[in-house]
Order: sequence, then C-alpha cells, then structure tokens
Amino acid sequence: MRIGLNVARFAAPGGSARLGAELVRVARRAEAVGFDTFWVWDHFFWDESPGGPGVTDREMIEAFTTLGFVAGATHTIKLGTMVASATYRHPGVLVKQVTTLDVLSGGRAIFGIGAGWFEEEHRALGIPFPSLKERFERLEETVRIALQMWADAGRYEDARPFLGTHYRLERTLNVPQAIQRPQPPILIGGGGEQKTLRLVARYGDACNLGSRLTLDELARKLDVLRDHCVRLGRPYHAIEKTLYWRAHVTRDGRAGTSSVAQALAYCRAVGALGFDTLVLVDDTFDVYDPAVLGLWATEMLAAIHDIPVAGR
Repeated sequence: MRIGLNVARFAAPGGSARLGAELVRVARRAEAVGFDTFWVWDHFFWDESPGGPGVTDREMIEAFTTLGFVAGATHTIKLGTMVASATYRHPGVLVKQVTTLDVLSGGRAIFGIGAGWFEEEHRALGIPFPSLKERFERLEETVRIALQMWADAGRYEDARPFLGTHYRLERTLNVPQAIQRPQPPILIGGGGEQKTLRLVARYGDACNLGSRLTLDELARKLDVLRDHCVRLGRPYHAIEKTLYWRAHVTRDGRAGTSSVAQALAYCRAVGALGFDTLVLVDDTFDVYDPAVLGLWATEMLAAIHDIPVAGR
C-alpha cells in the first residue's frame, strides 16, 4: 500500500514570511521518510464545514503555484491537487498548468480533478457557480479536453478543435507535452455513485473516497465502481483506489487520537477492501511539528508499505 501527505494548513510557525521555508522543510521531510505523494487542496478560502462555522480567514494559498514551488525543492515525490475544481479555470489553461508541473518536476504531476462544490468561495471571488448538473458536464468536458491535449502530437497544424457543450477550443495545442505518457494520472475525486464513479470508470486512472465513510460504505462504493467498469468495458484493476484519510496518530492513542496499532489496523482493513493508496490530510494535526512526521517515519510508513492490497 502507498501513502500520501496532503498539506492543508498554511499557518506555519513564524507566519507568512516563514511559510515558504517551512513548507519546503515539510515536503523534503515527507519525501525523505517515504511518503509517496504530496497533495494540496485547490481552494482560496478555508472552510470549516461540516459542522463548523463555515468560511474563516485562516490561511489558504493557491494550489498550482504551491506545487510548482514544492517541485523545485523535491526530487521524487509525486505532486497532485486534492482536488482541482473544474469551475475555477478554463480547461485549456488548467491542462497547461498540469503539463507545466509535469515537465518542470520531471514527470511527477497527478491531475486531481472534481466538479467543484464550495459555493461561497465561488461567489465571494466572482467565479460563476453553475448548477450541479452543469458542473458535472463541465468536469467531463475538462477531462476530455485534457486527454485530447495530452494525446496530440504537438504540431500546430495537427492540433484538433474541441467542440463541447460548454467549451469550444479551436486548437488543443500543448507544447511541450507532458513527460508522463500517455498522460499524467487523472484522479477524479468524489463518491457519487451515478455520476462521479461512472466518470472514473470511463476516464480516470484513480478514484478518491473519504474515510468518513464506514468500511461497509466504502466497500459499496467500490462495488458500484466495479459495476460501472463492467458496463463500460474497463478493467476494474486498472483504476487506483485512493482514500482520503483524516487521522491524528499518536504512539499511545491519547484522547481524540488513534494509536499506531489502531491506525495500522485500519490500513490493513481498507487494503483488504482493495484501496491502493491512503492520503493523510493534516487538518487534524500540526504537520509543522517535526515529531509528527518523525512518528510516521519510525513506526508507520514501512508497515503501511508492506500491507498487501486485495486484487493487486
């Protein structure tokens, strides 16, 4: 089993003036101790939902600028958005951003994409917030545009148009091409059974579900994905199953945390369901505390990497 680290907290020790240095320290440490992937949210505001006060003035920075900065400070760790909103950028620009990240990182970009959901963030910044139906239509067209831009040979005269319902591109030219071939992995986030998982089965290299679901609910989601794959003629085993994991792990499992043993038991349980990758998000712990990644380095990561995944 693989594991990634999602940094969502940008209130670093020393404030904004120290954020760049602290973020580099965390990313390099994550790479050194064995995290396989490094992720950031694609948000402009922090949202405390569900159950919280809503939008707050906590620190949040732009995703692709951040990943480009981290790419220059690391060497092997994969880099992705968890997940980019299809509503925030024109698809041609978004694909060019992911391509640039892939080229400059030496082929380490992961294209995490979703339909978008944060209405208040859209309205506050003047970004149109379409209906749910339209957001999913735009998501599908965005993925199709990405696949077309990454498939073209790179000659101006050969670049094809894209004529969709919401987007019309006269020429899907993309030079230089992404390093990863046939394209950077496409992860489609969300667990919607009728739309999202169908899009994963048709276009995605990976899905992403959330650990707030019970094991039985996660198993059902994977069964739904498998059924979509059967109907579309797509090999189910070709799709990486990733799980967004909110876990605060301490050695002894003090109040409000999980012990190392409890966390590893959960990893084994989701591995038995068929999940390939866990993505640990730092919204329940202080990722800038050196002791946190130290615990993962000494007692967690090697054991997680040794966990077999069902169906692999």
